Amino acid sequence: MSALALYDTLTRTTSPFVPLKSGEVSIYLCGATVQAPPHIGHVRSGINFDILSRWLTKSGYKVTFIRNITDIDDKILAKAVVEDMPWWAVAMKYEREFTFAYSALNVLPPTYEPRATGHITQMIELMSDLIAKGIAYAPGNGDVYLEVRKLSSYLTLSRQKLDDLLPAGETGDGFKKDPRDFALWKAAKEGEPFWTTPWGNGRPGWHLECSAMIHAYLGDAFDIHGGGLDLIFPHHENEIAQSQAVGWKFAARWMHNAWVTTSGEKMSKSLGNSLLVRAMLERYRGIEIRWYLVSAHYRSMLEFSETALNESVVSFRRIENFLHRAGEKLGYIPEPVISQNFTDAMNDDLAVPQGLAHISEAMRIGNLALTSDDVVGLSAAASEVRGALDVLGCDPFDPAFGKPENDQAEALDGLIKLALSQRQSARARQDFAASDSIRDSLATLGIIIEDTPQGPRWSLTPTTSRTPHQREER
Repeated sequence: MSALALYDTLTRTTSPFVPLKSGEVSIYLCGATVQAPPHIGHVRSGINFDILSRWLTKSGYKVTFIRNITDIDDKILAKAVVEDMPWWAVAMKYEREFTFAYSALNVLPPTYEPRATGHITQMIELMSDLIAKGIAYAPGNGDVYLEVRKLSSYLTLSRQKLDDLLPAGETGDGFKKDPRDFALWKAAKEGEPFWTTPWGNGRPGWHLECSAMIHAYLGDAFDIHGGGLDLIFPHHENEIAQSQAVGWKFAARWMHNAWVTTSGEKMSKSLGNSLLVRAMLERYRGIEIRWYLVSAHYRSMLEFSETALNESVVSFRRIENFLHRAGEKLGYIPEPVISQNFTDAMNDDLAVPQGLAHISEAMRIGNLALTSDDVVGLSAAASEVRGALDVLGCDPFDPAFGKPENDQAEALDGLIKLALSQRQSARARQDFAASDSIRDSLATLGIIIEDTPQGPRWSLTPTTSRTPHQREER
């Protein structure tokens, strides 16, 4: 039986995972800066680390999972001007959009979800300690900076050289000792929100927020720090710098997910609104979007295309249809069981693509069992499929998916079955023109019909690939 091994961005190696405290795992994930509604690129990180949390829980660990919210930031303040709203109202508006997206895609809530503005006290304490140690400085204008040249281990995560770096994004207006020093605290500007500190009124820098929140909830040391690849530098480097400078051990392991890309480039708001989660949910179910986003390994880029998404949807609906057929044959829905093959795949740095191959193999065995009336084999295969889907957050019988629409779903199922009954009657009297018409009408609506020994079955096709079926066979 394999043991869990995970990749560590710091060491660039995959190694056995051993938690700092036996039986418990602590995770911090850099969450959203809530200044716009999320597109599918934004939520990939949430889904990938949701799978990690689910797998650790299935493996018997007690998981403490922190995912923060950055609710004060330059971008939020700029959006407040554009939308003519208070900055805090903008932050709340888009925080709710992210909550909606996570829920629709079955991302489990974190153990705690702290907001940056709720931890100003901890940030001030951290800055005070850094200044006392002579590693941070307040030049007197309200800013506070970290002096990076006093850090011997700076840039170990990204493996860059300090002298090769461009100056940090904040100019400092001549107050910095070195242009590469980064801001822990930013002096208040006219009309902007501020908090009072011993060094003047201002607001927190982005990097400071996470270190303060991590320490508040997970202490000096914790097991896993996660985030997207784009956060390695400068954000995660600066988190390490300020945290280790004050004496905290910080993260034992670093995990980073790759991006959703279009034409090889990181997905961005320039693509317009078509890939916003809320817009995509008008065309696809949440479970189908999630299935597409989990299909690639978390460290691999996922190149988005409508064609690839539709192929993924068709693939998932085959799995879904298999489970429904198994349930009809058995008279019950088999309980989820995680197979050893799937366990080995997930223990190999969450190798979901290999896990999907085991799902396909279990389905192949299950379909053979269906045709041969092997109810024992069918039940075992369906249980394995459900077990894998449960870990991936894609079990179609999970109440998280579609529960509010049950009444509508039952009504739709009844109407389609009525149409299928009329089609069967037309075929029985050899009125193939009427039979063709019913089938084509359903196909135009995105409903495909499969004739099986147990009778006709229906399923939905992606909205962008709805075409009539061929003529009925005589």
